[in-house]
Amino acid sequence: MRLDKFLKLTRLIKRRTIAKDISIAGKVIVDKRTVKPSYNVKVNDILELYLGEYIVMVKVLTIDEKELRSDPQKGYELLSRTTNAN
Repeated sequence: MRLDKFLKLTRLIKRRTIAKDISIAGKVIVDKRTVKPSYNVKVNDILELYLGEYIVMVKVLTIDEKELRSDPQKGYELLSRTTNAN
């Protein structure tokens, strides 16, 4: 599943176009490298999202679209949410 679609379906980001813009801006990191919106998300990936004043780290639990539509929070485990000290 594409990164931008995953972020939208899990409601980590409200709109897919915003998810696309954030990843193009280099604010989504997987395995210590920035990724494009077309990145293929896999189960057990650790995503770092730089969202305004927050840094959110999540672990991908499922990429099943049907499951994500019924319960978006089943798609990830929140590892940390910290304030960006910039």
